[in-house]
Amino acid sequence: MTIPRISSLLSRSFTSSASSALLSSIGRNSSRRGGIFRYSTAAVVEEPINPSVNVNYTQLLINGQFVDAATGKTFETLDPRTGNVIASVAEGDAEDVNRAVSAARKAFDEGPWPRMSPYERSKILLRFADLLEKHNDEIAALETWDNGKPFEQAAKAEVPLVIRLMRYYAGWADKIHGLTVPADGLHQVQTLHEPIGVAGQIIPWNFPLLMYAWKIGPALACGNTIVLKTAEQTPLSALYASKLLHEAGLPPGVLNVVSGYGPTAGAALASHMDVDKLAFTGSTATGKIVLQLAARSNLKPVTLELGGKSPFIVCEDANVDEAVELAHFALFFNQGQCCCAGSRTFVHESIYDEFVEKAKARALRRTVGDPFKAGIEQGPQIDSDQFEKILRYIRSGVENGATLETGGERFGKEGFFIKPTVFSNVQDGMLIAQDEIFGPVQSILKFKDLGEVIRRANATSYGLAAGVFTQNLDTANTLTRALKVGTVWINCFDVFDAAIPFGGYKMSGHGREKGIYSLQNYLQVKAVITPLKNPACQVARIRQS
Repeated sequence: MTIPRISSLLSRSFTSSASSALLSSIGRNSSRRGGIFRYSTAAVVEEPINPSVNVNYTQLLINGQFVDAATGKTFETLDPRTGNVIASVAEGDAEDVNRAVSAARKAFDEGPWPRMSPYERSKILLRFADLLEKHNDEIAALETWDNGKPFEQAAKAEVPLVIRLMRYYAGWADKIHGLTVPADGLHQVQTLHEPIGVAGQIIPWNFPLLMYAWKIGPALACGNTIVLKTAEQTPLSALYASKLLHEAGLPPGVLNVVSGYGPTAGAALASHMDVDKLAFTGSTATGKIVLQLAARSNLKPVTLELGGKSPFIVCEDANVDEAVELAHFALFFNQGQCCCAGSRTFVHESIYDEFVEKAKARALRRTVGDPFKAGIEQGPQIDSDQFEKILRYIRSGVENGATLETGGERFGKEGFFIKPTVFSNVQDGMLIAQDEIFGPVQSILKFKDLGEVIRRANATSYGLAAGVFTQNLDTANTLTRALKVGTVWINCFDVFDAAIPFGGYKMSGHGREKGIYSLQNYLQVKAVITPLKNPACQVARIRQS
């Protein structure tokens, strides 16, 4: 997800101007040209770089204390560069979720957080942002070590986005208020916007810290308490950040973090009778299960940010070189492990052959290797399961008749690296054009006219995002309104400012994250009606009559 130019971030030199631009977004615009990258296996052949950070927090965080799981069980979190163990982490299950929910409930019903002034809450969130900024590189190192994303991406884009988002919601904390409502009859009517209570939150592994911030930021600004379950693949950065949040002054029990597996800890949280609200980011298949569990328990409201198969439409008037670079970024960013990745690249038939050749050349220039090494664009996939899943989709593409232009196999001898892969002559019915692959596999499809590409782009159960590349304003407006998606990027992609809402149509989810819209997820609206006796306006009317 995401700079006026991510290529500036991942190139061999990173200027101070590019660094400051990163603080506003992660996205990429089409107006600047990317650098040339040399294909090299050196980073994989060499010994992995040793991260300059210690893993200090591996227990569950419940009621302000780091504690072992009730069972004493742990699970291993792995380095995707090698498959080696980074640390053993406490494995929470239903009993630990119960403990965490009890702590969150007591903190909400009896504690200071929902009762302190919104301004005091905002000051704690601002202190938290300052601590994140102070520990930027340590947090980024944990994120890269646990997830495999390039360190430069984590340190210069993602952690700064987290900091910006926390300051954004700190600013909202004392600006949440109801309305005075005019009503027929002699009544004074007002609405109160109150925190919803205990929020259960389940985050994914592809952007662990960003998703952590997207979830806790609005919930805390509104005065709620939280039980958050991290992804079992990537528990480390959320634990580290949560320790900093308590250093900033967060009262015990307001934020509780349980690491564990979906079928145990996740299911217990989703079905818990004392959780008032649930927010989940992950696959559509798992989202359906979460929604069922929430409905079968206490019918808690659920926000879902789910999968996608986003079209990236390159129109006939496009500058091909710029379109190739942006389409490459839209798909390959974060190893292709991005819910809104532009994974169906629709290219007009008049420029299709040129686009395919240049897309292939760009993929061959993509630098793959140890994500701690400067200049690396692509690290490993998250784990062996995802690695094997991606290779199965690549095999299906070949078997179904798509043309494998480049890539399609393991990169290096260890870890979960995959060569950047490009398919041409992809047809709508192929699995690689229908399913969310979540990997570095670009599928390039051909179209003739706008009516055709609109129909085909919308012919999916997903509706998360889309990209449009054109120089024609009328074409851009037509596509913007015709595409059934939650976000349309025009001549840019993956721009994720804190104020921009994000979410999907159809089976890509319910509700919106970020911006003012996300506050609605964590508030209840209460109407208060009071009779008016002898209001001044009525007395004035009587005297006039």
